[in-house]
Amino acid sequence: MSDVHDTQHSGGRRRARITRRGRLLLTAGATVLVVGVVLLLILVPGDEGTGRAEKLTLPEGRRASQVYAAVDKALRVAPGATEKAAEKAAGARNPAARLRLPAEAKGNPEGYLYPATYPIDDDTTPRSLLSFMVNTARQKYAADGLPPTARPGGLSAYETVVVASVVQAEADTPKDMGKVARVVRNRLDRGMPLQMDSTLNYGLGRSTLDTTHADTRTDSPYNTYRHKGLPPTPIGNPGQDATRAAISPPKGDWLYFVTVRPGDTRFTADYEEHRRNVREFNDARKGSG
Repeated sequence: MSDVHDTQHSGGRRRARITRRGRLLLTAGATVLVVGVVLLLILVPGDEGTGRAEKLTLPEGRRASQVYAAVDKALRVAPGATEKAAEKAAGARNPAARLRLPAEAKGNPEGYLYPATYPIDDDTTPRSLLSFMVNTARQKYAADGLPPTARPGGLSAYETVVVASVVQAEADTPKDMGKVARVVRNRLDRGMPLQMDSTLNYGLGRSTLDTTHADTRTDSPYNTYRHKGLPPTPIGNPGQDATRAAISPPKGDWLYFVTVRPGDTRFTADYEEHRRNVREFNDARKGSG
């Protein structure tokens, strides 16, 4: 029996009449349609406010703490989840569960969270993404000529990454990166403290252009005003230009440098000339303030 009957008439025209059963079926059908539309909207890829990012781009020089926060956001996990994943990997008894870091890193991935663009899908976890970054760093560093072991009278691979991280933080251009790397090498060779603001800032968990005398007395292993040699770990994650500069810095006798203003970094081997450059830097800072 049909659910729609042509049994009523009005003005000589036939009008369709829906039976009670037909009304129930139409109502149920409309409900299913609405639910289907809602589910479709939820499952549509790219709908704002749902799902994960499709990729994560890490700029050069970001610190591990910044990378962790970026991964948390991209994967839509609880804040601190990625840092906990790194700590868990560092403390894992099974070597296969650890990140493939040099022994000198002691489980700390700083310097090996390579700046690049990483794809993300539903199977991506903080642990898997960190592993991807570390493996990428190993491949990129090897391709750039990073020595797997220390060269006679030189730096180990890990120490070179430390230098690269300082270079990344201190210089803006590839040309200046090479000169900064040479300053670091010259100071190490002469037994001079590096006296780098970037390492001090890292130890203090900040980023600033202003360093006070009190800051330089801070009791931190990253205070290279107070402690000779390299800081104990990288202070960020360097890119290719900084890494290449650290591996093969140009020849030069520079021992000092200061960026007087953007685009104007001055290198010298003469301390008095450096002092004049620093005074000019301070004057420029006061004028801009």
